[in-house]
Amino acid sequence: MISAWFPLLRFGSLCLACVVGLSVALSASQAHSETCSLPSLYAGVAFPVELVEAGWACRLQPIISHYTTANKLGPVRTPLSESVYLHFLDRPLMTVSLINRLGIAPYQSESRGLVRYWGNDGEGTEGIVELVYQDRTSRIYYLEGSHHSRLLPDIAGKAVVLLRMNQVTDSNGTAAMESTFVYYTRLDNRLLSGLLSLFRPLVGSTVTKKMVKGVDSVNRLSLAMQQQPDRILSEAAKPPALTVDEMAFLQQTVEYWSHPIGTIPAKTVAP
Repeated sequence: MISAWFPLLRFGSLCLACVVGLSVALSASQAHSETCSLPSLYAGVAFPVELVEAGWACRLQPIISHYTTANKLGPVRTPLSESVYLHFLDRPLMTVSLINRLGIAPYQSESRGLVRYWGNDGEGTEGIVELVYQDRTSRIYYLEGSHHSRLLPDIAGKAVVLLRMNQVTDSNGTAAMESTFVYYTRLDNRLLSGLLSLFRPLVGSTVTKKMVKGVDSVNRLSLAMQQQPDRILSEAAKPPALTVDEMAFLQQTVEYWSHPIGTIPAKTVAP
């Protein structure tokens, strides 16, 4: 899930997230950062923005304070335990690869640094996603990229995606994750800036559709892992194969789901 993971968003997201932006060159000095304070509430959801590094605060503030569109998505539920959800969220290359191999969505992703990724959703949107902040329940991402479509002029801009996660139990007593996304976009295009009142609804709708698709792709991946475990492992083993650790994680996860509670092999640790 921007993981897309998104892409996610990362997820997915990650998958989720390559919608808009070009980076802003701003000073990261402490003196300058004092003018770059961020609000604590976003669409009614609190995020620990006081823990964001000063340099990042100055890159995020103009987008949040002078956004073109601002939207909230969720809470949306994903049928995954917290550990599995976070594993997918924090390994966007693996997540995107599986989504692509299973034919769920034509996503592509490449690493461009430790927590920096390039992504393409196969539908005219591509760009860079960077992880700004993370803890057990929150993620904050910065995006820069472009979108090409028949309905709009070419769009370039920046985005901030804030993700809040919470583990819940569904009606069957199964663990699941609820995710709430708050996202801000700021366009660079002069043409669109001059016609903002006309294009804002279309831009907002486009961004939201990208986010929804990213979340849906992760949900479909999670269901495929539970319903088609052999296919998951087969696709993951095809060249270029996933890493040894990633294959071990997938094997462990599908084994856990394929055994009734109480009959899980001793070597398998439940996700």
